[in-house]
Amino acid sequence: QAVVDFERLGEHAAAFQGHDVGFCCLGTTRAKAGADGFIRVDRDYVAQAAELARAGGCKHFVLQSSRGANAQSRFLYLRVKGEVENLVQAVGFDHCTILRPAILLCKRQESRPMEWIAQQFFGAVACVFPTANSVPVETVARAMVACVLQPGKEKVKVLENRAIHELGKA
Repeated sequence: QAVVDFERLGEHAAAFQGHDVGFCCLGTTRAKAGADGFIRVDRDYVAQAAELARAGGCKHFVLQSSRGANAQSRFLYLRVKGEVENLVQAVGFDHCTILRPAILLCKRQESRPMEWIAQQFFGAVACVFPTANSVPVETVARAMVACVLQPGKEKVKVLENRAIHELGKA
């Protein structure tokens, strides 16, 4: 495990050398980092890490994005997620898998009251419609690993929430 300073990521290029696969789940919230900080973390840091990984020999990059990601969106969150998807694809990996989960079901150490309420609601909905609007983070993690162990022929593969559920439970 290597600890890097994302503000000086270029100085840590050695940490990205010699890996066949890169997994990226980096992200923050606008509430926590402000709009500029959110863009810096969710787009700029991720794109720079992808570039360093590719330069270091990475062949398959797996990016956790978000349902609804769209570089043309009027909503900051979805626009930034769409922009970073485009930037990562442009790096030129042999394989790039993008996962677009819906609401992530997980336990957090920090307090996010609105997210907690949403998780409770979508957790209950998931009992009836398990792949509709949410996904446990453990399922996302298993799907990320499975897509590397069973790569397709596509250069870029985008997995929406239902596909994440299917792959994560296989």
